[in-house]
Amino acid sequence: MVSEHKGVSETKKSAVLTPPLSINSSEADYKAPNIIQRLFSLFKNVRPGSDLTRFQLPPHFNLPKSSLQCFGESLYCIGGSDDILSRCSDGKTSIDRFTSVVAWSISTTRPVIFGLAPLNPILGETHHVSNGTLNVLLEQVSHHPPVTALHATDEKRKLEMIWSQQTVPKFYGTSVEATVLGKRELKLLDHGENYVMNTPKLSIRFIPAPRTDWTGNVTIRCEESGLLAELCFTGKSFLGFGGNNRSVRGRIIDTSTSKTVYEVDGHWDRVVTIKDVNDKHKTKTVIYNGKEALSNLKTPEVKDEKGLWTSESAVVWSEVSQSIINKDWAKAREAKQEIEEKARELAKERKSRGENWAPKHFNLSKSNYSKEEVYECSPKQKWVPPAPIVCNNPFL
Repeated sequence: MVSEHKGVSETKKSAVLTPPLSINSSEADYKAPNIIQRLFSLFKNVRPGSDLTRFQLPPHFNLPKSSLQCFGESLYCIGGSDDILSRCSDGKTSIDRFTSVVAWSISTTRPVIFGLAPLNPILGETHHVSNGTLNVLLEQVSHHPPVTALHATDEKRKLEMIWSQQTVPKFYGTSVEATVLGKRELKLLDHGENYVMNTPKLSIRFIPAPRTDWTGNVTIRCEESGLLAELCFTGKSFLGFGGNNRSVRGRIIDTSTSKTVYEVDGHWDRVVTIKDVNDKHKTKTVIYNGKEALSNLKTPEVKDEKGLWTSESAVVWSEVSQSIINKDWAKAREAKQEIEEKARELAKERKSRGENWAPKHFNLSKSNYSKEEVYECSPKQKWVPPAPIVCNNPFL
């Protein structure tokens, strides 16, 4: 295995960082004119059931950032006055910590703007950001299939997060459904507890009204405490009626007795509550306020420009991102094609030499627990170092 990162960005460029996606984000912030009509023309030659992982969008359908950045933002960008991660580690009982982990897992669900998609990361691309004592590192560890690995640590709060994400989008005529494979782990090191969870599906519908929804089932399990959460994410009905838009409902179960402890109800962009099923007063407790958590999010800033890696996502795509912001589509297309062509050339060179590419920051292996081609990622280092990019939030 040969680790090769040259060519990700041949010359040092300045990073271009943009506001994180939030409930305040809208198509008007980014889109080019007539984007919906062009979306239909774009997909008219794509067969239903097609795998879209190799499908390349022109830049006027792209956000001015890579999916590595969007993925990372769901962890290091959060607003409001509630420090959910500290709640996870500071909880006095296992059920207190578990309900906080449920709230934290829901907080990583972020709005998606219809008609726009982040840039596809190139192999070896990284994203390294710190927020207070939380240090987050992502790396694109595979290109086909596209797999992103994340490692985040907080030595002060004794937290560690290891995620792998492999999005498989398919086109079904009037919609696109993106299944997110891979697992997410949150480790509370002081308590010896490991929480394992999955991710809901992303549904993109074109008719009768264009929209995006997070849907499907999510489970959160802690073997050490014997607690399990079963959550269901629901979008609008097909015709757009009903009050289930962005809803999340479910229950928390004590697996030792198979009994429900709490019922979970709410909306991931508003308020989520839990209700103790044994409470005769049926009192509801708010565990998450999505309106606060997903509003007024701060844009990351470069603290140490010399410390930026050439593989940093905000550096790799800087010219493309700035051109999209400026709506200079010709320049954006040219810069994007140059990056993608360079990546293809490097892949051909490796193949001609009989070399396999190896991630720099993670070990990559195929999963044993799934029939699908799913990859697991393990970090090569114990603690993620502080990053040259920071996202200042006093509650992290």
